[in-house]
Amino acid sequence: MACTTSVTNCYTSGSNEPLPSLDRKSTMTLSTKPTIVWFRTDLRLRDNPAFAAAAKSGCSVLPVFVLDNQTAGVRPIGGAAQWWLHHSLQSLAKDLSDFGLPLILRRGESADVIADLVLETDAEAVYWNRQYDAAATARDGAIKTALKESGVNGESFGGGLMAEPWTIKTKQGNYFKVYTPFWRAFCAAGGPKRPLGDAPVAAGPSTIPASDLLGDWDLVSITPDWAAGFRDMWQPGESGAADRLTAFMDDVGSGYDGMRNFPAVVGTSGLSPHLHFGEIDPRRAWFAVYDRFGDDPGTETFRKELVWREFAHHVLFHVPDLPSQPMNQRFHRFPWRNDDAALRAWQRGQTGYPIVDAGMRELWHTGTMHNRVRMVVASFLVKHLLLPWQDGEAWFWDTLADADLAANTFNWQWVSGCGADAAPYFRIFNPQLQGEKFDKDGAYVRRWVPELSNLPNKMIHAPWTAKPIELQAAGVTLGKTYPAPIVDHKAARDRAMAAFKSLKKDDDAA
Repeated sequence: MACTTSVTNCYTSGSNEPLPSLDRKSTMTLSTKPTIVWFRTDLRLRDNPAFAAAAKSGCSVLPVFVLDNQTAGVRPIGGAAQWWLHHSLQSLAKDLSDFGLPLILRRGESADVIADLVLETDAEAVYWNRQYDAAATARDGAIKTALKESGVNGESFGGGLMAEPWTIKTKQGNYFKVYTPFWRAFCAAGGPKRPLGDAPVAAGPSTIPASDLLGDWDLVSITPDWAAGFRDMWQPGESGAADRLTAFMDDVGSGYDGMRNFPAVVGTSGLSPHLHFGEIDPRRAWFAVYDRFGDDPGTETFRKELVWREFAHHVLFHVPDLPSQPMNQRFHRFPWRNDDAALRAWQRGQTGYPIVDAGMRELWHTGTMHNRVRMVVASFLVKHLLLPWQDGEAWFWDTLADADLAANTFNWQWVSGCGADAAPYFRIFNPQLQGEKFDKDGAYVRRWVPELSNLPNKMIHAPWTAKPIELQAAGVTLGKTYPAPIVDHKAARDRAMAAFKSLKKDDDAA
């Protein structure tokens, strides 16, 4: 039976009881039969299609989040992302409480949890915003079918991307494998629509089911407090995302095109974790920057970065095994090495290449890494060390606050040369030259590799070139206070080029 309750002025009626927090269980009575809104990577109220549709449906609204680490094929989130999720859920619960709504937390297989909640609440419908990896689409399809069979409406919405992955096609009706044509097709299709705007008022349910306690999920490590540096860097949640967008426009704005490659300055948006967790609609970022700065080069470059994110999701949707298998099938034959010591040195920022080590230490302490440096450290792992891109992708998955399945796997394959739009696949970044070009005065390296801080600018990106007296004056002892390079750049480059050429030889012999 369809809901008929008016949704105007639908805050809790006549109740002075506090809303249930995430730190206690509750069965407080409010108002009508609910539509469940299943939050996932869309932890916001503004510009949220599923929440807006539920609020306008005439039903009461029951917000739910399921921590699903059990469904086959669905990856458990990494450590840094767990920290973010904890604080984002706290923020979402506070925002919902301003609407007179609870946030119900459950842990388990999503299909089972949703089915249980439908029975417990006699829910009229379940609404959610779509995810696009193969495991998620299969799970959601099964849930939608099960709901239909039990007479419950299950409806999904496009709330995470500016364009659904199946809507941008080549002239032949296929998916794009190269970014520039994808960008052109995206723009030719009219670009994104304006976001929805402020969250609508919603009525609360007549009965609030029991909720898990957020603290019981142990998403935040206290001993040791390894995420201590995150707190100074980030403000998870919808309001934090809005503040970050405003700060980006105030501090960088139209200078984005010229500043985004320099890791020592504030030159990027810092929106990636907010976008991943859906605390801000990418369309809001698109139009906020465009409306303020117009069509200048910085605006276009920023918009292209947003569309690069779309491209990653586009490819993941059409290439379901992207997280584990190279798109370029030749790379199944690539002569990857197995070197645990080299992998550990890379993970810990102890490679002897300052720009690489600075990036890896920044990642560990802040849950992020500058985009330019991400490319450098990734190239170093797969081309200097010849270690599989899956090793790097797994480390980033656990240590990035913005760890996104599409972006992480797509970008690792791109840098490695085996993914979409990977030409020239044989490009090998010289870490010394990258440091000298994009961190000219060594400010970034000095921040994250302080044992080199007294070296002059001319050698801070290549301490092995310093004379013994210069190293002594700077308090540096290679191999003791700072490692010597674990590989020689020229030898490593030659080895990588030989590996790439071996693929071509195999092709020629086939």
